[in-house]
Amino acid sequence: MSKSFEFDLINKENDARAGEFNTPHGKIFTPTFAPVGTQATVKTLTPAQLESTGANLILANTYHLYLRPGAELISEMGGLHEFMQWKKPILTDSGGFQVFSLSEMRKIDQDGVTFRSHIDGSKHRFTPEKAIQIQENLGANIIMAFDECSSPYDESYSKQAMERTHQWAVRCQNAQVRDDQALFGIVQGGVFPELRKKSAEFISSLDFPGNAIGGLSVGETKKEMYQIIDVVNHILPEDKPRYLMGVGTPEDLIYGVQRGIDIFDCVLATRLARHSAALTNIGRMNLMNSKYSRDSEPIEQGCSCYTCQTFSRAYIRHLIMAKETLSGTLISIHNIHMLQSLMEHIRNSILENRFEKFAKAYLENYEYKPGITADKILS
Repeated sequence: MSKSFEFDLINKENDARAGEFNTPHGKIFTPTFAPVGTQATVKTLTPAQLESTGANLILANTYHLYLRPGAELISEMGGLHEFMQWKKPILTDSGGFQVFSLSEMRKIDQDGVTFRSHIDGSKHRFTPEKAIQIQENLGANIIMAFDECSSPYDESYSKQAMERTHQWAVRCQNAQVRDDQALFGIVQGGVFPELRKKSAEFISSLDFPGNAIGGLSVGETKKEMYQIIDVVNHILPEDKPRYLMGVGTPEDLIYGVQRGIDIFDCVLATRLARHSAALTNIGRMNLMNSKYSRDSEPIEQGCSCYTCQTFSRAYIRHLIMAKETLSGTLISIHNIHMLQSLMEHIRNSILENRFEKFAKAYLENYEYKPGITADKILS
């Protein structure tokens, strides 16, 4: 593996970490939140708009891009960075979660998964080797081992899926050809601490340049998710970045960082935006609400994003009611910027050894309280 993927741990406060993960497309400053660009685009945003939010890393989806337009085509076009004109780091998942959650028909065996496309019903097969080949064609900086995500409460099947994930992780390592991509292993095991412990130990033994925690935020309780993170992060090596897959609410970012997570991703920010909801530092805001029809304030006072510096709640609500797509763009800019700003404040508080104080104050105010604004919470 190239030395360009070294992880430098800059500071720790208890389990919270601030670091730098080096990639050929620049450093990833951790802890970080990655917006999701499933189809090689973060929905409704241009790369310039996305960059204006402070995003440093984005995620693209292997399963979807394999089906359309095809990994070979993207490779011919110069890889994902050139194809989508995003010059900063990119992470691709292995497609495992989508194979198990989206395909109309699937058959799992020890060698891989046969499934039908959710688009046209055509038949396809993913193996660990195929997942790596696709991701090498896509050309992301961070790629994921092919894993099996199981129902969190089925202990017997979670054990089978975990063991299969372990076998596939070894095969993914052996299949990797490119040395300019960091391959991360994935810990599985449902909500069962002993399975998670065993999985974390095995994945750690493979010495990947980074490690991920999969199979969470899939139906288990928040308490169970945090308990599993505690179990796993006390086993995963300190000198490698830790990635919590599919998690990204403001409170989960705080609780995850407290437990030693470095990288997060989630579709929440743009999905909420498309449904007229804004993320703020004091809770969510439904901009369809009629009380905003004559409200001249920005989405969030104290926010420095383009949307809040330019437009009123009244204007954005007008766009929503008129079914103008610009509403989704403007709210997405704000939502992603809000999460990026939160991560920047989290990182700075770790570097200055005041994260626990910051986290306590933030979580106490994470509900709508009149008179509390972003600049007061983040100061």
